[in-house]
Amino acid sequence: MKAFVLLLALGFGAGRCPVAPGTIGSILGIGWTALLLAGGSLAWYGVGTLLGVAVSVWACGQAEGLLGRKDPGSVVLDELVALPVCFAGWVGWQWFEHRALPSPAALFVNGGGWVTFATFLAFRCFDVFKPWPVGRSQSLPGGWGSPRMTCSRRCM
Repeated sequence: MKAFVLLLALGFGAGRCPVAPGTIGSILGIGWTALLLAGGSLAWYGVGTLLGVAVSVWACGQAEGLLGRKDPGSVVLDELVALPVCFAGWVGWQWFEHRALPSPAALFVNGGGWVTFATFLAFRCFDVFKPWPVGRSQSLPGGWGSPRMTCSRRCM
């Protein structure tokens, strides 16, 4: 069970990357967003996003204990599952405008590439620089605070 928790928390190995593990986890988060969009249902996107956050809070909190460190840089599941949250406004806008979710390809074509790039860049900036209230949220306990959903990596 410990190995499974670490596999999840380390973003299926992305956290083992010697350079910029948080950025690698965030790139995988774009893939997770595309997978949720592939379901073609707003409910699928919402439930998948919430389930991802719940699993991240649990797994990352557990990994912190298993690794014996507060906010280990190798724990990147939070970056991975946070990207669908970051895209939620765009996804919602697309759904209200077209009464359908954008396709996964929309993340990369017809102007979607700029949305994806800007969202990714903004997410990484918030992750690295932690402006208020992101920085303040670091004091929350376990998976809610330091290692999770608050984007706690110090390097891109």
